[in-house]
Amino acid sequence: MAKYLVIVESPAKVKTIKKFLGTNYEVMASQGHVRDLPKSQMGVDIENDFEPKYITIRGKGDILATLRKHAKKADKVYLATDPDREGEAISWHLAKALKLEDKDIYRITFNEITKNAVKASLKNAKKINMNLVDAQQSRRVLDRMVGYKISPLLWAKVKRGLSAGRVQSVALRIICDREEEINSFIPDEYWTINANLKVKGEKKPLAAKFYGDEKGKIDIKNKEQMQTIVDAVRDCEFVIESIKRGERVKKAPLPFTTSTLQQEASKQLNFSTQKTMRIAQQLYEGIDIKGNGTVGVITYLRTDSTRISDDAVGIAAEYIKENYGEQYLVDTKNLTDKKYLTDKKKSVKTTKKIQDAHEAIRPTDISLSPAVLKESLSREQLRLYQLIWKRFVASQMSCAIYETMTVKIAAGLYRFSVSSSKIKFDGFMSVYKEPDEQEENRLLLKGLDENSDLKLIDIQGEQHFTQPPAHYTEASLVKQLEELGIGRPSTYAPTITTIISRHYVAKENKNLYVTELGEAVNNIMKKAFTSIVDVNFTANMETLLDSVEEGNVKWKEVIRNFYPDLDDAVVNAEKELENVKIEDEVSDVVCELCGSNMVVKYGPHGKFLGCPNFPDCRNTKPYLEKIGVSCPLCGKEVVLRKTKKGRRYFGCENNSECGFMTWQKPVNKKCPQCGNYMVEKGNKLACADNNCGYVEVKNSEKDES
Repeated sequence: MAKYLVIVESPAKVKTIKKFLGTNYEVMASQGHVRDLPKSQMGVDIENDFEPKYITIRGKGDILATLRKHAKKADKVYLATDPDREGEAISWHLAKALKLEDKDIYRITFNEITKNAVKASLKNAKKINMNLVDAQQSRRVLDRMVGYKISPLLWAKVKRGLSAGRVQSVALRIICDREEEINSFIPDEYWTINANLKVKGEKKPLAAKFYGDEKGKIDIKNKEQMQTIVDAVRDCEFVIESIKRGERVKKAPLPFTTSTLQQEASKQLNFSTQKTMRIAQQLYEGIDIKGNGTVGVITYLRTDSTRISDDAVGIAAEYIKENYGEQYLVDTKNLTDKKYLTDKKKSVKTTKKIQDAHEAIRPTDISLSPAVLKESLSREQLRLYQLIWKRFVASQMSCAIYETMTVKIAAGLYRFSVSSSKIKFDGFMSVYKEPDEQEENRLLLKGLDENSDLKLIDIQGEQHFTQPPAHYTEASLVKQLEELGIGRPSTYAPTITTIISRHYVAKENKNLYVTELGEAVNNIMKKAFTSIVDVNFTANMETLLDSVEEGNVKWKEVIRNFYPDLDDAVVNAEKELENVKIEDEVSDVVCELCGSNMVVKYGPHGKFLGCPNFPDCRNTKPYLEKIGVSCPLCGKEVVLRKTKKGRRYFGCENNSECGFMTWQKPVNKKCPQCGNYMVEKGNKLACADNNCGYVEVKNSEKDES
């Protein structure tokens, strides 16, 4: 009989760890959480100092009974759940559920599932860290109170089973705010001028871009300004004023954190955050490798640290030296100086303390290259592993060095410039390149100098318009949440998954769009629960929860300070809702089955028409809301429509014959400059044709002023 019992979370880890430990150890899985707050009620005793009421999760009774039976017979019980707050809480719940108070129980953690790491964890067994447990308890209780207090109000106002959440509601607001920015954006016109120059003695022409004049840079705002400059320089002599040669250093990227892995997997592999985490979990828990058995091939996947252990740095250095050459080795003295900054701009993230619980995400064995594991991994596993492996190897390599060349050219009073670069030493780029890197990788004409004779071949201006902010993608939303200090590595994927599954947000071609339902929920949250959806408030709350983990703040103190404000907001919102009699809006559409006027209802995808005699009559139809505007193509009504995924747009009611559609709301007014239809852009009206560029303030705004 085994003397020691090791309890892990996932059944996938059991076989791997059992192989490492031998016959004296029994390894079993809890299969995740075993206790939680009940679903049927809030599960937090407000009157008894916010004491949580934990119950056994449905379906976990038999698992706990089996674990309890083995725990009684074991001399020692090792709780080996994941090395984070949630894992610590699961260990604590296991100790309570298995009634292990009188047993020798030990908490062990490992950052990678390898033989050395697992055995080392047994030698460094500790007690359960109650600060980590309390940090998780406070997070869970806060989320439960927000969800169970606010969600019923959403049901009353929007009339279906919706949900609010401490982090998800802020994420929804961030997306809604970006949507408003895009809808209100009015493009500005600008022009560029390009000159092709013949260099005497050279076959290739020189492409120069307009810069400005002898005083500095000039922005070209319109065609007239562009034409004036073109006419002025057309007959001028083009003379090289200066040639500046130099070098530019491109630093190696940092190894992956949870956030940066999700971002790069989205950009390079087109993986959703949820898919990235699922596959990374498989790589962490163990892959059956021919000749080696089941081994975890990456370190723990939930981390916001870029730290690498000294052992891993040393092993990587030997690998790089052997496979790439000594010149590709990074100066190890500089590794400790690297700071984790996702952006050079100052942000909340740069001042937030990193939870340096474990290393960055890296391969557990650098010698297991993607080529070695090709036959052992599925296609998707191989693609993600290759991304992680290359990024880690690159992070330990030397910088890439570019030769640069900048040429300034005078043409009368005006100045043109040409710049180019070429890789002199590829460094880390021999292993890893980001997809958005657009390196010219070429130098200018070798024979070019200050005395080179230039002759104008042709010159032309090109019109451009400034672009609105881009819609969020999963990758850019994760980056924004991290920079603002909203949520933590383990919450990004489930938060995004939730707002998409609730149909608050639609995902089309990577972009995230707010649905009609999402707009309705966000408007209620902003009006009734200002602090809950306030970015700074939520970021400060995360910092406070970190203080609980550090042992500086008691977890119930956080709850005591938070709950009264939440309760007051709920009471005030309930009073407002009591004064609003919510009835179904009766439409002029007649149900062809029973003859009643159909009513407007809310469903998972937004508004629809339903028969008021439900359930006797179950007839439904799409709801086409008229906006009081005539179609500019055929004169019929413009109605509010939705794509299959719930994104709103405006189209003609006669869409089978008329192809009119626009993302911006049209108005019953024609552009006084070109006669095209106009659309709403925030508090302004703009011509739908960007080339026209006509803009005016709304009439209502004029009246107010």
